[in-house]
Amino acid sequence: MAGRNRGFTLIELLIVVAIIGVLAAISIPNLLNALDRGKQKRTMSDLRSLATAVEEYNIDHSYYPAQASEADVAASGLVGALSPTFFRTVPATDGWSRPLRYLSDGLDYTVGSLGRDGGAGGNLTIVGGKTTDFDCDIVMSSGLFVQWPDGVQQ
Repeated sequence: MAGRNRGFTLIELLIVVAIIGVLAAISIPNLLNALDRGKQKRTMSDLRSLATAVEEYNIDHSYYPAQASEADVAASGLVGALSPTFFRTVPATDGWSRPLRYLSDGLDYTVGSLGRDGGAGGNLTIVGGKTTDFDCDIVMSSGLFVQWPDGVQQ
């Protein structure tokens, strides 16, 4: 008596592979979008924390740590001014591992991230309000976000 071979046919295997391909095509862009969204949220949290430390510095000294031209947080002297009294470890990079930026005349201050693309000119560009692109800068000035991500990102 001949036994019947059990297994999958070629058509069944091709259908399963096609279904897996469609699911991957749908889910991978959503996953990448979620990863960039998480990096934005981490950056915004770091900027809030940094702004809080700068405000505390202002309370103690009656001025913000001065930085005449926009520079990386690590290179601006801000780390030395805030650490360890106001901040144990000052965040120097954003969610995309790019340097955070700082500028202050002693009366007001601006901190920000150049976004996913790192900024075209290397300086913060303030358009103002909500942004819908991961490449747009995230900017906080004098304790308030003046440019931030919101809505569906591209």
